[in-house]
Amino acid sequence: MVILKKIRAATLIETLTASVLIIIVFMIASLSFNNIFNNHVKRDQSTIENRIKELEYLINHQKIKVPYAEDFAGWDIEIISQREAILITYNKEGKEKNKMVYLK
Repeated sequence: MVILKKIRAATLIETLTASVLIIIVFMIASLSFNNIFNNHVKRDQSTIENRIKELEYLINHQKIKVPYAEDFAGWDIEIISQREAILITYNKEGKEKNKMVYLK
């Protein structure tokens, strides 16, 4: 049989140093993931896009009268008529987007 050699146990200082290094690595990773998720949540515009699609539907089915304006979750939405089309403008804090809806 193979004789197992005894390995000297690590000292308390070595164990604490290794633990601190592992904690630092996990802390940096956690902060990075937190930053990525916060940026994703801030840039998410699915709620306003869904509202614009809903307003498009209502316009196509003559459920709302143009001109129309509303404030939705901090977004200023304005709908105006232009010849054979409808212009939907929505903005928030300097970000402005336009969408043309052509009437059927």
